[in-house]
Amino acid sequence: MMKANEEKRESVIVRTSIVGILTNLILVIFKAIVGLISNSIAILLDAVNNLSDALSSIITVIATKLANREPDKKHPLGHGRIEYLSAMIVAGIIFYAGITSLIESVKKIINPVKAEYSNVTLIILVISIIIKLLLGKYVKNIGEKFNSPSLVASGSDATFDAILSFSVLASAIIYLLTNISLEAYVGVLISIFIIKSGIEIFMEAVDEILGKRVDRKTIAEIKKTICSIENVYGAYNLVLNNYGPDKYIGSVHIEILDSMTAEEIDPLERHIVNTVLEKHNIYLAGITIYSMNTKNEEIIKIHSNILKTVMSNKEIVEFHAFYVDMKEKTIRLDIIIDYSVKNREEIYDKILNDVKKEYPEYIFNIKVDIDI
Repeated sequence: MMKANEEKRESVIVRTSIVGILTNLILVIFKAIVGLISNSIAILLDAVNNLSDALSSIITVIATKLANREPDKKHPLGHGRIEYLSAMIVAGIIFYAGITSLIESVKKIINPVKAEYSNVTLIILVISIIIKLLLGKYVKNIGEKFNSPSLVASGSDATFDAILSFSVLASAIIYLLTNISLEAYVGVLISIFIIKSGIEIFMEAVDEILGKRVDRKTIAEIKKTICSIENVYGAYNLVLNNYGPDKYIGSVHIEILDSMTAEEIDPLERHIVNTVLEKHNIYLAGITIYSMNTKNEEIIKIHSNILKTVMSNKEIVEFHAFYVDMKEKTIRLDIIIDYSVKNREEIYDKILNDVKKEYPEYIFNIKVDIDI
């Protein structure tokens, strides 16, 4: 199933990228001709921007092909992260195009050159704006549907290009009506936005490589799936490691009854792995067990009291993995402290002291989990 999904995703991304390449190359040719005939630096820079878009799409195609190669001995988890590296290369191309465009625009401000517009020039600009708007919407929708950061970035960039092309059109109309030339200044504006786009794409790729937080909705849906399985009473500490778009390998802690045997736990874990893989296309490589007390009414009361004490602190995001060993007189539990809290050690000490006051005869083992 995973393989079929990957092949479908690759096919759609490549096909969409080819549409983008052909469209941008056509726009490059028309805008370059119009820019040269009208002596318009803004239109020529707009053509350069379209050329960088075409190059970006070519890199996206190559990267998608490389990213979907089979895992090998050296890369047992696949090559999916190549897509993030390719996004950084795309960002570099866009950034370079922006810097070059900025330099040329500043030169035109210092040494202005008179532009000449015709009706054909204006018509081509209008057509290019419409084409880029449609292309941007199409590419971005496909990118969001198939979770392709490169396509989403390309789609957003195309929509933004349409806005920039509109600014070129507006400057041309202003020139025809007032004889005031804003050409070079519009070129500076376009250059700044091209540079900004390059930086944003680069930083997004860096975030993915560093390990960006998976959105909470996805985490909640996976936990809900796990908790819907019989004999699972809680799912915590779900860690998902990203090895490329839609390629996650993870681990999770589950809460089960302390009366379950290894013979019962083994098929349960396998069932969880298969269910999550089938429903969410995510492979859980490890499942850790938290046991729930089921044999003593007093422990249930202790759990309720400590839960109330701990969660009375607004800095606590989650409380789980609670277990009491009455024979050894130990209580263990895990808590998650909000990342926005600076005095985390003080909060921990306060909670530890509070629960010790309630149950001084017990030794407490409180672990602080990561808010993931």
